[in-house]
Amino acid sequence: MIGVLLRGVLAGSILSGTLLLYATLGEVIVERSGIVNLGLEGILLIGASVAFAIASVTGSAYLGVLAAAAAGGIAMLLFGYLVVGRRANQLATGLAMMFFGMGVSALVGKSFVGGVIAGLPKYRVPWLSYLPWVKGSTLFNWDILVYLAIPVAVLAWWLLFRTRWGLGVRAVGESPTAAFAAGRRPELLQYQALFLGGLLGGVAGAHLSVSLTMTWNEGMTSGRGFIAIALVIFSKWHPLRAIVGAIVFGGAEALQLQLQAQGAQVSPFLLDMLPYILTLAVLIAWGGARRSAAPAGLGRTFYGTE
Repeated sequence: MIGVLLRGVLAGSILSGTLLLYATLGEVIVERSGIVNLGLEGILLIGASVAFAIASVTGSAYLGVLAAAAAGGIAMLLFGYLVVGRRANQLATGLAMMFFGMGVSALVGKSFVGGVIAGLPKYRVPWLSYLPWVKGSTLFNWDILVYLAIPVAVLAWWLLFRTRWGLGVRAVGESPTAAFAAGRRPELLQYQALFLGGLLGGVAGAHLSVSLTMTWNEGMTSGRGFIAIALVIFSKWHPLRAIVGAIVFGGAEALQLQLQAQGAQVSPFLLDMLPYILTLAVLIAWGGARRSAAPAGLGRTFYGTE
């Protein structure tokens, strides 16, 4: 029984953590450029609704994922126009973006509420399927987005820490004034970071609707966007540390589902709270370390090109 529970939690943590990892990576890139996006929940909803709508109409979940990525990127460019182009308050605009995403997703998904699709096809790794501990479980039987999650995290790390573009993004996040004086274009780099973060946020939302649930309901992200923002702090704005955080948080969600499936004599409402309790614990434990790890220019408005 314990072995079955452990396998279920491990498989579920990876599956649930995939969405969180994509969303966290996008937010890490955005915040490394000095911008705080509290509207990530809205981006996830837009991605989930667009992916499900396109997959339902075309019959292709892959087209749904691509459309969701594009929709997330466009939505983030709109956010960028407000906070970079018009220099609006980032926190207030982020909250407005969250409600905007809720409205857009409700409109897009109106005709698809309760619908069911085949979703992304699953691929099982042949030589791992015969291992005794793996056989009979969903381990290594995932869709392509799960298998690509860690490579994408490594790619994000490489972009941020091993390329001139990443150096420019981090420089803008630390001090846009100094970056501008050094010949960088802070606004352009921030727009690029926002678009890339939107792409990843859209993919994260798509994974929820066309892989995890294979259905659409309003508000189905259930606060995962805010969990991803907490994961950015947990990972100390580092893409590779985000992998561990996503698995831990995904494990909390998987554990409560497995305990409910096993008929644990615990209130299901209490079990549903596990991921969010863990989020609060992380914010309490890592709150003091935020100052030393966060980009120095995070949340600040740049006026240097006026």
